[in-house]
Formats: sequence, structure tokens, C-alpha cells
Amino acid sequence: MVVNLLQNGRIGLAPMEGVIDALTRDLLTRHAGFDWTVTEFVRVVDARLPPRVFYKHCPELAQPPVATPSGIPVHLQLLGSDPAALAANAQQALKLGAVSVDLNFGCPAKLVNRHDGGASLLRQPDRVYQAVKAVHDALDGQIPVTAKIRLGFANRRLAVACAQATEAGGAAQLVVHARTRDEGYRPPAHWEWIGKIRRHVSIPVVANGDIWTLEDYWKARTLSGCRDVMLGRSALADPWLAPRIRHWLQTGERLPESSWSMRANVLKEYAALQRQQLPDRVVVSLVKQWLAQMRQGSAEAEQNFQRVKRLTELDQLLDSLIVDEQHAALA
Repeated sequence: MVVNLLQNGRIGLAPMEGVIDALTRDLLTRHAGFDWTVTEFVRVVDARLPPRVFYKHCPELAQPPVATPSGIPVHLQLLGSDPAALAANAQQALKLGAVSVDLNFGCPAKLVNRHDGGASLLRQPDRVYQAVKAVHDALDGQIPVTAKIRLGFANRRLAVACAQATEAGGAAQLVVHARTRDEGYRPPAHWEWIGKIRRHVSIPVVANGDIWTLEDYWKARTLSGCRDVMLGRSALADPWLAPRIRHWLQTGERLPESSWSMRANVLKEYAALQRQQLPDRVVVSLVKQWLAQMRQGSAEAEQNFQRVKRLTELDQLLDSLIVDEQHAALA
């Protein structure tokens, strides 16, 4: 009965600035698991940005439908604080073919917050409302506007008020990262607070934060009461987490944990794709960046990271990854 109850749960791929780009979205959605993805944020200040900025962050706009090669929808994310500028850029996104506009009120980066973006707006719920309403009105119901928040900036006192502000502004869905800005990514995630928020709004609420395993997934859903979740760092750490969750929801069967060879093959495929458009030295940095994310919860990944972290030649780096070719790449 539990499996039947959970079958309809959706899984989103969270944006991560400088990490999850179009190629990463492609790789992570090749196996059935994710239902939608969100781009890195387009930074909005005070002007309507040219199309090239949107295409840079969301190359999928160039070939409708706006989706990964596997057909998983890609939603465009904006980050800013000026309602008029956000509205103008939402209209630009609509004109270019965006299927949904997501507003980022969750970014904890100090530089972003110092420039009045991301989680900095959570100190004033009315500013969240004004930003969402401006975008909602600009889109005129043609495509949905969604939002992502944290539980607050320094504390959780305004968590419910900020969530209600997104709904009042016209958001069709709300993703909640279960920590404040000041908590950053330090455990634990307060999934029970997402449940408190969910009880005070009527729009769908998506749970996000510290879902690293199947057990975490079940606990996050149980404590939050949310049907849907969003994975970010954990999807990079284990590219098969979403497919394993999906398989469990559909069959009740637990698949084995991802082996190191499976993860290493993802890195090799990623490098091959990036190498087609970037210099080897840049690809080396990107591969190491992803490998560093894989260290979470994997002793093998940690050992391999320590072994290859000083290598500077791409071919040497890839050859040094221990790969069992018996395992299929994520391709």
C-alpha cells in the first residue's frame, strides 16, 4: 500500500550555479528519474537582458520543446530584486519560448546577498510578494511562475510569511530548502518546517535539502508531508539516486547502491561531452569539481579524488579513474 501511495511523487533537479549546466542536465536525465529540471539563475539587475544571456544559461531554448534530449522539461530561473526588471526579463524569457519561470529567493551566496539577491529578500516578505506578483502579471497566465525559498535568512521567524507571499503573488509551486540562509548547507535539514509551511499554503510545496539516500527521501516526505522533492548536490554525488527512488516507487524493490565504476563512467562521459566545446584545462577543473561532489557518502570517491586531484592533464586524469567497463555509462 505504501508503494501505491507514493507512486505519483515527482522529482526535480535543482539548479547549482557553475555546476549543473545543459550537459549535466542531459547526463542526469538520461535514465528515468527526474520529472523536471531548473537552470542556473539568470542574474537580473535593472535592465532587460539580451537573448544571448538566456541562451547561455538555457541552451534548450533554441530547440523547442524546452527540454533535455531525453524530453525532461527545463524551467528557466531568474534571480533579482527589482520587480520591474524581473517582469521585463520574464517577458523576454516568454518571448524566447520558456515553459516556466522560477524565481530564486534561496541562494545563500554572500556576494549575491550583498547585492540584494537570493535569500536576502527573505527578511522582507512583502518584497518577495512584489517580485512574484510582477512576474506573474507580466506572464499573464501564459506560462507559470514558481519560486524557491529557504526557511529564512538568519532565523525561521518569517518562513510561513515568505511562503504565503509567494502564493499571494501568484506562484503556482513553491520549493523550500529546509534550512535558513545562515545555516547554509550544514546538517540537519529541518524537513518538519517544510510541513509547517505546507499547512499554511494551498499551492504545491516541494521539499529540498539533504536528500542523499532512499531513507532520506522517505524521511523528508514523511516529515514534510510533501509529495514532491528536489535533488541538487545529491544528484551530483550519486547520478543514480533519482532513478533508484523512481524504481522503488514503481516496484517497491531496492536497487543496489551505485558503484564507483558507475560514477567514474559518468565522469568520463561528461568529460567527452565538455571536451567538444572547452579546452582540456577547463574540462579538468570541471571533472574534479564533479568528483569532489561525489565524495559525499562515498569512501571510494573520496579515495579517488585524493589520488587524482593534483593531475593536470585530462587524458591522464580520465585514465586514472578506476573504471569497470562491465558497467554501462550513463548514456
